[in-house]
Amino acid sequence: MDPSTSLLKLSERIQLLPVVHGSGDYAIEVRRILLSEKFDCLAIPLPEPFQASVETAVHQLPVISVVWQNEQASFETTEWQPDSFLDEEDDDDDFDDESATYVPIDPCQPVIAAIRIAMQEHIPRAFIDPEVSQFEVIHTSLPDPYAVKRLHAEAFTSATTPVLSSPQSPQLRYRIRHMAERLRELEQTQKSILCLCSFSEWMLIKAAYDNQEPTDSLESPPPTPVHSATVAQKSLIFALGELPYITSLYEAARFELDNDENLSVDGIKQLLLRSRDVYVEEFKKRARPITPKLLGVYFRYIRNLSLIERRLTPDLYTLVIAAQQVFGDQFAIILAEVAREYGFSPPNDTPHISMGIDQARLPDGDVVTMKTRLPGHPISWRSCNLQSRPQKHQQKEWLTSWNHYAHCSWPPEDNAIENFRSHVKDQALSMLGNDLAKTEKFTTSLKDGLDIRETLRNWHTGDLYVKEVPPTRGGLDCVVMLFDSPADPRDYPQRITWHAEHYDESTLSFYASNYLEEMVGPGIALGRYGGAMFLFPPRPIRDI
Repeated sequence: MDPSTSLLKLSERIQLLPVVHGSGDYAIEVRRILLSEKFDCLAIPLPEPFQASVETAVHQLPVISVVWQNEQASFETTEWQPDSFLDEEDDDDDFDDESATYVPIDPCQPVIAAIRIAMQEHIPRAFIDPEVSQFEVIHTSLPDPYAVKRLHAEAFTSATTPVLSSPQSPQLRYRIRHMAERLRELEQTQKSILCLCSFSEWMLIKAAYDNQEPTDSLESPPPTPVHSATVAQKSLIFALGELPYITSLYEAARFELDNDENLSVDGIKQLLLRSRDVYVEEFKKRARPITPKLLGVYFRYIRNLSLIERRLTPDLYTLVIAAQQVFGDQFAIILAEVAREYGFSPPNDTPHISMGIDQARLPDGDVVTMKTRLPGHPISWRSCNLQSRPQKHQQKEWLTSWNHYAHCSWPPEDNAIENFRSHVKDQALSMLGNDLAKTEKFTTSLKDGLDIRETLRNWHTGDLYVKEVPPTRGGLDCVVMLFDSPADPRDYPQRITWHAEHYDESTLSFYASNYLEEMVGPGIALGRYGGAMFLFPPRPIRDI
């Protein structure tokens, strides 16, 4: 028998399977084990009151939902003091915020994937975790679960065993001993049991089962109803273990019977290609070219960033930061928006729950603190600075309040375009001077510098050559820039001449897009130049 396999055997009838919650790779591994071996029962690390609601929600997949149960409010009792009336302002601190524990019905959750397979294969399910008044969430830092594709679950578990910590608390001991006792009860009637658990629990369950530790007595909470609701589309990122776009790829592969073994990596490529299509469709001619070479640079960059963070696959922060630095802010924003897309929408008539960071807004409008029953790797939320785009409803409000009879150019943009005009003029003058440059053999003066090309050409003679650039005669008063040529007149309806407001500005004639189609702020609209002509020093000309 494989030592790693025997390590997970509680008895001849019970096999433990530690899983990484929220990992699509581990969900595929659980599916492989369930379909490759024969089991009479599947033990689930969730309380029994959750079973009916969870299995009903699993039937509704690929629609993502959440099953939750409100916790009993805890009260802090303190001894009365004569001066306690001075602390009346802090009376509200004696009550904990309302909280609830929830189970995300996520197809990339190994536990949910196991329930789904067991229901299809008609394998009985047993929910063995006890109910507690205040659930303690225990996160476990683990290697990237992508490694399970090569190692499989047994070898992955054996490799992580030496680095696992053993958290101890009265509630955890109670839960572990209760689950071990339930497994002993199931063993009396079932011949082959697969028990799922987290990596922080499996060694404790094994020890409690082997030592036949008695179940501790904790005060059981009163019966509390279990609720369920579909998750609002915009908040799926807070409920799913994988990116919503990657999760939808798993579900699409399931429906189309495609191979989903490497979607944790191939899905990133599909995400980037989809983002490129949306980017090109939205910005059209103004889009930066996303070439295969740049894509290769991007993938190498996210690989290196992932390795720096000791990961094998990138997270959303890594994808967005790399996209910002390789393709720009607008592409990074589109990538983040596409990553939050989920291809299966819930019915509009069902109650919705909006998830957040450890919080949720329930269908009745209450905001509660949420504790997941399937805690995975610790999550750190990081922010990145992107030049955000306004919402559509904001743009409509700004357009409604726009004054069509009093508008002008924005001074910061005026300064930027004038600086660019000066740079183009200086570069053009320097190029004209280079055409008149003369080269001669070095005698007594370096003049305008050493001519490297001519010196190397005559290297065999040992002579040095210098160049002399005569001063440019005349100047450049008119600078013409064509950003889109030949241009479609329908794309650039705005054709106008702007006369200089002061001596440091040019007289500007240009054709541009309709600025009212892109409102970027209250009283601020954005137009795109198709072409422009600058006259400096400014002088009056006829309008175009």
